[in-house]
Amino acid sequence: MSPLPELSRTPESFAPLVAMAAALIPREYPYHVLQGVTRDADIAPHRELTPAFMGSFDWHSAVHGHWCLARAVRTFPHAPWATKARLALSVTLTEQRLAGELRFLSREGQGRFEVPYGLAWLLQLASELRGWDDPSARQWSAWMQPLEQLAAARMTGYLDHLPYPVRGGEHSQSAFSIGLFMDWARDSGQADLVARIAERVVRLYAGDRDAPVRYEPSGYDFLSPVLAEADLMRRAMDRSSYGSWLTRFLPGPDAPGMAVWLRPVVSPDPSDGKLAHLDGLNLSRAWMLRGVLEALSEGHSLVPMLLQAELLHRTAGLEGARTQHYAGSHWLGSFAIYLLTDRGLEN
Repeated sequence: MSPLPELSRTPESFAPLVAMAAALIPREYPYHVLQGVTRDADIAPHRELTPAFMGSFDWHSAVHGHWCLARAVRTFPHAPWATKARLALSVTLTEQRLAGELRFLSREGQGRFEVPYGLAWLLQLASELRGWDDPSARQWSAWMQPLEQLAAARMTGYLDHLPYPVRGGEHSQSAFSIGLFMDWARDSGQADLVARIAERVVRLYAGDRDAPVRYEPSGYDFLSPVLAEADLMRRAMDRSSYGSWLTRFLPGPDAPGMAVWLRPVVSPDPSDGKLAHLDGLNLSRAWMLRGVLEALSEGHSLVPMLLQAELLHRTAGLEGARTQHYAGSHWLGSFAIYLLTDRGLEN
């Protein structure tokens, strides 16, 4: 594979990211399956169990691989690669295949399947399709509605029953997925649900202070627990309240550990599935820092340090997204597109 070009928000720089997603969403193997099993008949090839989202190594990566293509084509509908991306989506987002997904998710034993991370990304895909003024997207959106409703109900139940935040840096983290859920609720015009999520978020996180930044990152993180929480809270609070909360939550600019925490990370082995997470950490930190900055007044004491950190992480993250290792290529394109298109900042 030839070296990838420098990534920026242009049709040309999106091309390798789109090509990766289009090639990987139909790729069956290698694949990682994590499901509940209640009988022998529950075990079958994943292309039969989850016929729409059966590629890209795992279910959630297949889902956000579809989101990546939809987001890219919606951003640049006339790009040279747009036709191939549409074709890739049309192969898997069929009425029959999406009905198969619904059957699988509705089976006994699957109530916790991909909660919260994968279902939060499914709602992002649904939101993207609904907001895309395109005949094919409208049809895909209609076929996805039963899945969307199921995912929304399960995410609502998850949030209502969550007694404490899940503060890890991988898929089970609560803050990132709740943020995606909240954006979906806002995009779909559900003001009451947005308020309900915000109330729950404040109840879970508003009392936090003195974030232990010196404990980050963990070795397999692709999400920052501290920044994900900060990025979620700006969705749930007004600007004045948020600035005051962030001052209590984050150490000051000169506090021990702050400078080290805000340095981009380097993966020691991008071919390792877990260590490749660190390339994604730079990308997610970049967009979370941007979200935090958008919610702060210009005079806030943390702004200069966070601005510099956002630039460094954006540069390092987009460089890492140029990986040629499958451990990262099956998902980093989605994270790069999320960053480059300012997803999460439209509201």
